[in-house]
Order: sequence, then C-alpha cells, then structure tokens
Amino acid sequence: MGKDTEPTPRVCSIADALDVVGDRYALLILREIGFGVRRFSDIRGRTGAPRDTLTNRLRDLETAGVIERRRYSEHPPRDEYYFTAAGEAITPVLGALREWGERFAPRSSDG
Repeated sequence: MGKDTEPTPRVCSIADALDVVGDRYALLILREIGFGVRRFSDIRGRTGAPRDTLTNRLRDLETAGVIERRRYSEHPPRDEYYFTAAGEAITPVLGALREWGERFAPRSSDG
C-alpha cells in the first residue's frame, strides 16, 4: 500500500452483525423476547420504543430471520414474536453484553 493510497474498509462479520442487531431498540427487543415478552404493546412498554420505531425494528429483525411472527388473534389481527434459530443463537451474546454492562457501563434509568 503506497502512502497516497486510501485504506479500504475491512470485510468484517462484526460489522455485518451490527447491520442486523446493532441498533439500541433492536437489542432491547431481543432482550424482551428472550425474557418471554411476545406482544407488541408489552415490548413497547418495556423498551420505551416509539411505535413507528418498534414497528420498523420488528420488521427488520423478521426480514433478517432473527425473529418470526405468529398470529394469536384474527379479530383483530394480533401477532406474537418469537426467536428463530438465529435469534436463539444470539442469546449468549446478549448475556455477555448484559454482563459487560453490569460491570463497566454507567447505570442508566432507561433500559
């Protein structure tokens, strides 16, 4: 690499993972589903996510194959959210992030 050559972005699985789950609300949604919270209003209440943000993050996580929706009521239509195999596989990462936060992150009142 010459001294006038710009470095190229590194190909990185961490960056790829962050594209899927690297948003605050995405991680909080996964936390709640991991705790067994399945319904939109309950997830919203426990994460503090604005309605539109929560709708978009749930859709993104479903599109990425991390969660799936299951209908529990037809009238009115209502869904619950569950981990897929990919969602289950991220739970140790969430646990490690929680442990790191308990040890090193300043305590916040939200989340």
